[in-house]
Amino acid sequence: MLKRQLLKPASKQALLSLVIALGLTSPGCGTNPVTKKRELQLVSESQEIALGKKNYGPTRQAQGGDYTLDAELTAYVQSVGNKLAAVSDRKLPYEFSIINDSTPNAWAMPGGKIAFNRGLLYELNSEAELAAVMGHEMVHAAARHGAKDMERGILLQGAMIAVGIGAQNSDYANLIVGGAQVGAQLVSTKYGRDAESESDLHGMRYMKKAGYDPAAAVTLQETFVRLSAEHKSKFIDGLFASHPPSAQRVSANKSTLMRLGAGGDMGKDVYAQKVSKLKSTQAAYKAYDEAVKALANKDLEKAKQLINQAIAGEPREAKFQEFLADMALLQKKPEAALALYGKAINMQPDYFKPHVQSGIVLFSLGRKAEAEAYLKRANELLPTAPAYNLLGQLAESRGDNALAMQHYQIAADSKSDIGQQAGARLAKLDLPRNPAKYLQARIEVDRAGNLYAVLQNNSALSIQKVQFKVIQYDLKTGRVISRSAPLMLRTALAAGAKGQMALGQKVASLQEAKSYQLVLEAAEIQP
Repeated sequence: MLKRQLLKPASKQALLSLVIALGLTSPGCGTNPVTKKRELQLVSESQEIALGKKNYGPTRQAQGGDYTLDAELTAYVQSVGNKLAAVSDRKLPYEFSIINDSTPNAWAMPGGKIAFNRGLLYELNSEAELAAVMGHEMVHAAARHGAKDMERGILLQGAMIAVGIGAQNSDYANLIVGGAQVGAQLVSTKYGRDAESESDLHGMRYMKKAGYDPAAAVTLQETFVRLSAEHKSKFIDGLFASHPPSAQRVSANKSTLMRLGAGGDMGKDVYAQKVSKLKSTQAAYKAYDEAVKALANKDLEKAKQLINQAIAGEPREAKFQEFLADMALLQKKPEAALALYGKAINMQPDYFKPHVQSGIVLFSLGRKAEAEAYLKRANELLPTAPAYNLLGQLAESRGDNALAMQHYQIAADSKSDIGQQAGARLAKLDLPRNPAKYLQARIEVDRAGNLYAVLQNNSALSIQKVQFKVIQYDLKTGRVISRSAPLMLRTALAAGAKGQMALGQKVASLQEAKSYQLVLEAAEIQP
């Protein structure tokens, strides 16, 4: 795995929930298909394949979407992958994609789903080097490295060692919800040194069997060591972020090369020919990346100049039209933005961002029926908090509070500002009927034996008219001894505030006080 960051707690919980849902907890022993070693296996092959199939698409969406402008290049990368898959120790439904992002990176997830960033292809010099990277990633899938990390997490009470969403060059990283969070973890697991060594070793073995010269794996690592020493920022942001090259790794690859023997196809000429179209547009994507930075710095004039350069260099790229739309939106020109998002969708229909942005713009213009269609389509491609939050508001406006709460709950899982807004909307609908989810209630007694109801408002809303009952239980049998009429704390409670109310009852001891409990029944949101 070439890029890793620390996973947010919400994503850990999402993966843990998926692990439980798929039943990945039945222990067994098996033989690793690559290393041939006996090992504990809690995740079956069918479950690995299901995880990869479910999350491959959303994860590519989250990281920039597929690069679709050079079908011949995509087919070429897939053909190299197929050669290695044919000699792999494990026959999985391998898939190979190119992601439209300039950061040099690549990843694999369980089930044989592998992706390369467009930015990495700029930096390679031969088909054999491409095979070296691909073979390394393929071993991660074939040798169950992702599955073993999941198993390790299960044995440690679900504490997965993982990393977060790799939505590079995107403001949507912390807004992704649902299965896409899981997919991000699956492709970003931080493998240990043994797993990385296995991937280098067996990846070179696959190269040799597929007819490639494994010497390319050595020269590639030597190049990476040099680039790391030169502090090339684009590699530091991607490839070297948590996978730094080292002299030890080069030495190990040289030892493997001596055992395997040099010789085989390098494929420099064919690689140069296949990536020529991509490299001819490299300047356009560089201008786009610089435009993104300029816009982040609020330099609209420079951003406009750079994006126009990008469009001149590659007029077919939908992302460039999205950028123009984003600029129009920032300049409070929603109709112009909507037209540009529509142009981007026509150029690349299956990328989530222009859909969710169109939904947001249409919602702001009051065109809610149109907005809903775009938001739903966006969530089919990549579920996000903005889309679910607005869908919740649309459902609420129709009086469908049950559906609205479902949408708000999903949006709230993102832990973003928008997620917090959705959580507040959820609480506003849910709290009056389920106050016990948001309020803490207990009985307290003073030195004179007087009982008090104490209520703590743990929600982000101000509430009033909290209704409750006092029930006394027999501490030995649990039988209800008495039940009060409905009582009400009329004092308003701000978010985080605590209030109390005398119950007009006395007890003779602290033990007797333990027999009383409060049961919350209703509350109102303060206007």
